[in-house]
Amino acid sequence: MFEELLDNYIRFLQSLSLEHFIRLFWFYIFFEFLRYFVLEFAVLNLWKMSKWFNRKKYAKAKKDFLFEYPLVSIIIPGKNEGKHLYKLIKSLNEQTYKNTEIIVVDDGSDDDTEVIGRSLEKAGMIDVFIRNEVRGGKASGANTALRFTKGKFIVHLDADCSYDRDAIEKIIIPFYEDKDVAGVGGNVMVRNYDESLVTSLQAIEYYDTIAIGRVVTSYLGIYRIISGAFGAFRADALEQVKGWDIGPGLDGDITVKLRKLGYKIKFEQEAVCLTNVPNTFKKLVRQRLRWDKSLIRFRVRKHKDVLVPNQSFSFLNFFAFLENITYNLILNFKWYIYLIDMVANYPSQLVNIIITNILLYTFTNFVKFVIYSLYRARVNASYTYFLIYIPCMVFYFGYFLRIVRTVAYFQEFFFKRSYKDPWNPEKTSAHAQRMNL
Repeated sequence: MFEELLDNYIRFLQSLSLEHFIRLFWFYIFFEFLRYFVLEFAVLNLWKMSKWFNRKKYAKAKKDFLFEYPLVSIIIPGKNEGKHLYKLIKSLNEQTYKNTEIIVVDDGSDDDTEVIGRSLEKAGMIDVFIRNEVRGGKASGANTALRFTKGKFIVHLDADCSYDRDAIEKIIIPFYEDKDVAGVGGNVMVRNYDESLVTSLQAIEYYDTIAIGRVVTSYLGIYRIISGAFGAFRADALEQVKGWDIGPGLDGDITVKLRKLGYKIKFEQEAVCLTNVPNTFKKLVRQRLRWDKSLIRFRVRKHKDVLVPNQSFSFLNFFAFLENITYNLILNFKWYIYLIDMVANYPSQLVNIIITNILLYTFTNFVKFVIYSLYRARVNASYTYFLIYIPCMVFYFGYFLRIVRTVAYFQEFFFKRSYKDPWNPEKTSAHAQRMNL
């Protein structure tokens, strides 16, 4: 049976002309390979060269930052983060940059967060501990912390993350390279990469798709989301946009609000944060449904004015939204059109087409992972550890995440399910829906 299948597949490959190859694999060629390899690789080289040419500018920015030595306010909102808090605060106290204040907001926890937070405050390891008796949600916690900050820059962290010793220093320097920068995103990597298959796949995703994608979009001026796990902001800019609106999706939302005011947003690859990602596919589905629904809620509904020429129209914002909606929404459904095209027009060759697609994507993923080692800040383990998981990535990206995105888009388009997400308190989401936030 296998020999027959292999023989049939070899004859299929031998029969392919260039024209026929393009006809059968047009989705991969035009919408995946060109965008996610050829264009990315070209931009990465330009970015690498610009870093070399601007090395003196970076050195001056670092010198100016350390000479001014501004106060940096670190805010940590969260619920039931007691088990993570001491380890995080200890790592923040070991940062190379020392002029910081640490503000922790306990958003209605029912674990020992309050006891641990109060003891850390008493020991002088944090500056302010605030307890919200009634849970208000992530945005509420962040905005509560914001009212107590005194720093020129605000760094928003997640309590369950850890940070390189120079992470705070590295994430602030871009503000001194360009005075128009109002927000800088840190580089989030997967700490628990070796916990399960799903965490290993996410680690590769974070290295290549997320981090490399953000390097590219930042260089092009269309970077559109600062991760809530590690993001820095100018305090005056946050005051202008009145802080965070109710999420989920608040990370991308505040980034867009800053961009609409004309500010620049940058990604700093060398400011490294380590986070624990979902360790089962069930948990990952819940997370990604929340993430993907935010594209519809914030890009398609709340901030749709970015796509319309008006007094404050920006081509870069327009292009950032258009690229995001095209590749994450439109092409997600375009893939189903491709699938229908193949089923309808080439049913007898469908198995060979699927096999070839898998091989094409797998080969591309291997090449990307190896070549992109020239552009990554670092990885957590040896490259050989991750190489064995590369063949799984085509199924992870091409099928699993695509189906999750599709479900999320339908849920949000037709039922506005993000307002029912337990990630936010029910009363907070109801208020957000009334205010069209």
